[in-house]
Amino acid sequence: MKKKRGFSYIGHKAQRYRKGKIILTILAFVLLYVALTSVFFSVVVLENDSMAENLKAGERFIFLSYNFRSLIPGFDLQREQSSLRRGNVVKVEMFREQRPGVFLSVLDGVARFVTLQRVSIIDQREHLFVKRVIALPGDEISMTGFVARVMVKGSSYNLTEFEVTEADYTPLIPSLPLLWDTSLPFSGNLNAIVLGDNEFFLLSDDRSYTNDSRTWGPVPVRNITGRALFRYWPLNRIGRV
Repeated sequence: MKKKRGFSYIGHKAQRYRKGKIILTILAFVLLYVALTSVFFSVVVLENDSMAENLKAGERFIFLSYNFRSLIPGFDLQREQSSLRRGNVVKVEMFREQRPGVFLSVLDGVARFVTLQRVSIIDQREHLFVKRVIALPGDEISMTGFVARVMVKGSSYNLTEFEVTEADYTPLIPSLPLLWDTSLPFSGNLNAIVLGDNEFFLLSDDRSYTNDSRTWGPVPVRNITGRALFRYWPLNRIGRV
């Protein structure tokens, strides 16, 4: 009776080497992804329709991150953020007393990776917002009928928000009751104000009952933590933002 032939020592060693190589490759890919999305970029799933109809709930975006780029020696965060343009879509962190550290952010990146962005260990629901830049530091901004008018810094006349940007978007203008009080927080009218240094005026594309600079006031540059680069989901809407 012939003995069942097994792998030789060299064969077992080669097989372990191949398995180890596959595991290390997968691990390296995960670590690279987490490093990129935690340090230099961030993946954002839009949770609501505050940016409808241009950006919709459930869509997924890649944002250039500002939070951790400030850790790079010689990196000027305010200079980087000053490259923002009217019409840019940005990620805003409001009301968070302390931002998560690098370790927690990396751990959160792993959790989001293995759950396909469905689970996050950092509670972002009350802090993270996606808005559109309407006016920059030094601009004068006013609003009538939910449409902003901007007097660009150094200019002597104002234009509609669509005339001072190359971005292609259409705000969702609500229909208001006849007796609507224009002094209410979500009013479509705003007296002219001039933005200070490092202040931005941000609005939702849905101009109805959504929080933005109408309720927050001008947003300090330190609260803007990323700029949208690319929409990667759904597949039929892939493209630059």
